[in-house]
Amino acid sequence: MSPLPPSLSADPAVSLPVPTCTVVLVGMMGAGKTTVGRRLAQLYRLPFVDADAEIERAAGCTIPEIFSRHGEAYFRAGERRVIERLIKGPPCILATGGGAWMDAQTRHLVRQHAVSIWLRAPVHVLLRRVQGRGGRPLLAQGSPEEVMTRLVGVRYPVYAEADIIIDCGDETVEQGVQRVRETLAEYQHPQKVPVALAQHSYDVLVGPDLISRAGAWVAPYLRQKRVVVITDDTVATLHLSRLLLSFQETGIQADVISVAGGEESKSLHCYGEVMTRLLSLGIERGTTIVALGGGVVGDLAGFVAATALRGIPFIQIPTTLLAQVDSSVGGKTGINSPSGKNLIGAFHQPVIVLADNSALATLPRRQRVAGYAEIVKSGLIADPDLFAWCETNGRSVLDGDPAALAEAVQRACTFKAAIVAADEREQAKLNGRALLNLGHTFGHALEAELGYDGRLLHGEGVSIGLHLAMALSVQLGYAPEEDLSRLDEHLRTLGMPVSFDWFDIPFSAQVLLDHMTRDKKMQDGKISFVLLHGIGKAFTSRDVPMDTVRNLLINEGCTA
Repeated sequence: MSPLPPSLSADPAVSLPVPTCTVVLVGMMGAGKTTVGRRLAQLYRLPFVDADAEIERAAGCTIPEIFSRHGEAYFRAGERRVIERLIKGPPCILATGGGAWMDAQTRHLVRQHAVSIWLRAPVHVLLRRVQGRGGRPLLAQGSPEEVMTRLVGVRYPVYAEADIIIDCGDETVEQGVQRVRETLAEYQHPQKVPVALAQHSYDVLVGPDLISRAGAWVAPYLRQKRVVVITDDTVATLHLSRLLLSFQETGIQADVISVAGGEESKSLHCYGEVMTRLLSLGIERGTTIVALGGGVVGDLAGFVAATALRGIPFIQIPTTLLAQVDSSVGGKTGINSPSGKNLIGAFHQPVIVLADNSALATLPRRQRVAGYAEIVKSGLIADPDLFAWCETNGRSVLDGDPAALAEAVQRACTFKAAIVAADEREQAKLNGRALLNLGHTFGHALEAELGYDGRLLHGEGVSIGLHLAMALSVQLGYAPEEDLSRLDEHLRTLGMPVSFDWFDIPFSAQVLLDHMTRDKKMQDGKISFVLLHGIGKAFTSRDVPMDTVRNLLINEGCTA
């Protein structure tokens, strides 16, 4: 390895962290991949490898000769094999040929084993840099400017699927290298939570600023580069422009259908309007629905995707904490009816979920409270370590700390993915996915009584329902009193809703029981309750006396 040049070894940024995996540079001829790559390798003290040189060494002839004798398909296959060998080896800086990234299998390999950087440059810069150079078979096929412009039009939407994009122009090599190093140091690859089902698997990606690069993340999963975004008016103002720009950058055609915010949009009327607008766009079975929003948008858009043309692909981009930790994972979609919540719906799994933690910064605290209740629920069901983590970190989550939010989403999604994988369609006779309904029987009854009018968010109802489920478990002799006290202390310390003292209106125990009997989890006329033997020990039961539930509600502050 050559020693560092004095000008570079004196660089104050030399202390930036060294990549732990291969860095793959992609871009057009003339983008500077070799020049930048060599400097990066010197600074990081890593090997520099030029993929084209490796291919020529392996083939025993030049790239123009390979093209001439065997054609481009033969060359790309050999190129892929060389790149695969290199990225699976020790870390290095790898400069690839201009067409390498256009191969879908190569892109997949790089995503799995390396970090990719597109050095993006305008056509006039590329032409100036390659002027007079030989060995460019593609540029020999006509006017260099026309060929370059055509190649840029075809390749740039695919190059945009790289992990990182660096714009290159007239800056010095040192300036460009420094920008690459600083960007690499700041880059955070999303955490991946796999959801492995019997017939379908997908990933939940958890990380910052995923909406701005959504096109790059979803492009590999699209049957055709066409999507319809379903969102609500509030979310559209906050996030839609960034999402559409990412689609434009990756050559994805996008239409938008926006609905009013709030639970009222989960109605048959709104579903009908959205479906009519969707079908008028002339969608095909390869068109993908993208849900951008909270749980309401996700449930509605998912049900639209499940039923349009008897089912089309579906992507979740949840923008609330509640949606990121709960409704976007697991494939439950649906709308409400006058008889109850989510009584009309279908199981329809997404192809990928992008949980962008940066979007949570725009949420009011009340929305974080609503989502946090579902995280606490996960700990109560079967993960006492998660509940203990909540006791330590809950305040940071509700205060909007990015690191705490990211870890909370990752932990909750991992927990839910395991539950869903074991019982995707909630068919287990006991326990199974039904455990995720802890607190929901009570919470849904409260939401129904208030008419889904926004006075009670779903997560707030769940928070109260968690207390009531634990209190019922204590009253039935299943759970220890101290676990109820521990739960209540945690919720009240954080200002979470705990019981009926959170409301300024009275509730009737009998009316709430009537709502519970219309719940979709009723079987043989019996209400299914999720109860607890203690923190982290949930179970299902259909043998709960209704008089006991009524007495509990009255003791908690309801009228008879």
